[in-house]
Amino acid sequence: MLKDTLDFLKDLGGFIKEQKNYWLVPLIVTLVSLGALIIFAQSSAIAPFIYTLF
Repeated sequence: MLKDTLDFLKDLGGFIKEQKNYWLVPLIVTLVSLGALIIFAQSSAIAPFIYTLF
């Protein structure tokens, strides 16, 4: 499973570099950060404060 994830990230990086779609980088970083925030907030005391943002 980890190998599949790494292959996907490698392919995505190659696609962005080859097609020169550098505007995708901030979009991907934002989505990953938002996902990490949601996952972190589910198991912490700050969950009620995070959910008010959405």
